[in-house]
Amino acid sequence: MIQRIQTLHLLIVTALMAVTLFAPLAWFAGDAGEFRLYAFSLQTSAGEAVQSTVYMGVVLALACVLPFITIFLFKRRLLQIRLCVVEIVLLIGSAAYYFLSWRVFSELSFHTQGFRPAIALPLVCLLFAYLAARAVFRDELMVRAADRIR
Repeated sequence: MIQRIQTLHLLIVTALMAVTLFAPLAWFAGDAGEFRLYAFSLQTSAGEAVQSTVYMGVVLALACVLPFITIFLFKRRLLQIRLCVVEIVLLIGSAAYYFLSWRVFSELSFHTQGFRPAIALPLVCLLFAYLAARAVFRDELMVRAADRIR
């Protein structure tokens, strides 16, 4: 199980998404002060939650747990491929959620904003999820070719 390259790719996705869950994703400065965006809330610099972003947190948590579960389904390769595709959709959704979240923060006016490195991690995970799906597909083709020979 651990010797398969897709397992390593999925472990990398799990680890990077776990970092994304707990690291600040962006910062905003406005008339009301400075704010930091985390997976589950928009917080002030003092640490109190101003606005809840539970939906983004749930999507990021699912994107963290799903590849870890997928690792243990190594005997069901077609299901692994499907779950890798679901992971890719979740990662695209989590990346798009931030850039489309201007409605969530519409009541607060910000004059400056900046990104933290953790905001790019779902995009990096997209690459690793694609590589994992491709490696599982190659394994499936190899098993089917071996079955034809027998």
